[in-house]
Amino acid sequence: MFINLAHKKLEVYQVSKKLAFLCYQTTKDFPIEEKFGLTQQIRRASSSILLNIAEGSSRKSPLERKRFFEIARGSAVEIDAALDLAVSLSLIQKEKLTETGERLVDCFKLLSNLISKS
Repeated sequence: MFINLAHKKLEVYQVSKKLAFLCYQTTKDFPIEEKFGLTQQIRRASSSILLNIAEGSSRKSPLERKRFFEIARGSAVEIDAALDLAVSLSLIQKEKLTETGERLVDCFKLLSNLISKS
């Protein structure tokens, strides 16, 4: 926000930021008893993607950079599993997750591309 670094211009950063926003929006309607369960898990994983992209981008070592991107991709898989569980538990309808799912797939693909290039 205050430090103008190159990672903010990366498409994967922009997509993951949108994904995090959508995850927060999606989970705000989850029941209060999920506040410290799936709500928190999905939110934490979505912010983890964004933060690991930022931190990984600042690393000079390709091996270190790749590791942060792998962690970010792992968080994307975690969100997918958590949303699948949320649908199974009837916390949300799958039809309401269209945009979130699209951004999640985009983010996963972009991260996979970054990892393969590192």
